[in-house]
Amino acid sequence: MRILWLSHLIPYPPKGGALQRSYNMVRELARYHTVDVLAFNQQNLMAPMFPDMEAALEEAYTALSAYCGKVSFHKLPMDAGRKTRYWMVIKSMFLEPYNIEWLKSESYAAELKVWLQESYDLVHFDTISLIPYLHLINSEIPKVLDHHNIESHMLLRRAKNEANILKKYYFFQEGKRLEKYERDYGELFDLNIVCSNVDKKRLEKIIGDFSRVETVPNGVDVEYFKSTKLNNNDKRLIFVGRLTWYPNVEAVLYIARRLWPQLKKKFPGLQFDIVGANPPAEISNLALKDSAFNVHGFVDDVRGYIDRATLYICPIFDGGGTKLKVLDAMAMEKAIVAHPIAYEGIDVTPGLDAITAASDLEFVERIGELLNDDCKRALIGRRARTLMESKYSYSNIGLFQDELYKSLISCD
Repeated sequence: MRILWLSHLIPYPPKGGALQRSYNMVRELARYHTVDVLAFNQQNLMAPMFPDMEAALEEAYTALSAYCGKVSFHKLPMDAGRKTRYWMVIKSMFLEPYNIEWLKSESYAAELKVWLQESYDLVHFDTISLIPYLHLINSEIPKVLDHHNIESHMLLRRAKNEANILKKYYFFQEGKRLEKYERDYGELFDLNIVCSNVDKKRLEKIIGDFSRVETVPNGVDVEYFKSTKLNNNDKRLIFVGRLTWYPNVEAVLYIARRLWPQLKKKFPGLQFDIVGANPPAEISNLALKDSAFNVHGFVDDVRGYIDRATLYICPIFDGGGTKLKVLDAMAMEKAIVAHPIAYEGIDVTPGLDAITAASDLEFVERIGELLNDDCKRALIGRRARTLMESKYSYSNIGLFQDELYKSLISCD
């Protein structure tokens, strides 16, 4: 089978979030089929990981070409400048939602038309933001739409949590209008895939029975994310996440403002590591004043930092989809204390393989309990690893995804 993969990002390197999901989905499909990738280059995703963009694109092209067919990258329209981005936001208030406007590109459309002169068995749209190119695809070719998040739900949740009245209105109207796109266009795809059963219910509520919705969960490379059992006598807490994504930013600010003052008073000698590109100035400044609060920025390999941590802390109260950072930490046998939203889409059993907390008091108490109980902490970590091996290994997920895609061809 020959698959055309249309993407809002270059699915490389597999370092967190949508990059990790897309990379592994492409790689697994490429084990069984020819996959051609036509992608936009989101420079803000790649820039922190490479010395320059030319080196980034060269490495990404080489890596993807090793197992894909054709590979091509296009500039993101908004990267033309800050004014372009602001104009797009303003224009979206009166025309189509921002989430639909931001990927419109004449050069991308032109190359897509050329590629479509060849024969494809299936076209994968990696986000609803690629809807502007749907009309170019022959109606007889099976089409799949991937929802990394239910975007409308995420925006409406953000509107609910936003204190600024203007931002609240913007997120609300964007969410409601995007919900209409999910409803109107979801039924035009032969398959909508989501990354959790929670998101499956959300999407089915929006589009009804008009289209097939299946869960292809986010996963983890269990051979890569594996603990080396570092012998570490320090008490260390850790949070890992790209700090250009607003739920991660809110999480680290919550840690710095609400949790850390209580924790360092209660547990002298405790260390906290924040790992992620583009940390907010507030937490970078805190690290300059407090030697026990460590802000590392982007690191090429997070495994060593996670491995030496005593506990993984994830106070994410917002956003959508499944948090790959949580899957990575669980695969490395870390006991995690997280808000229930951080576990959405992951089949955890609170108290057995994961610990939940929903308030300052609960976070501090749960963290304290695990810091003081080595046996309980280790048992939760081992159970977390077992869950990842049994349900969230990308090799198993890839086989399931392959069967889903083949079923569309056999039904055609």
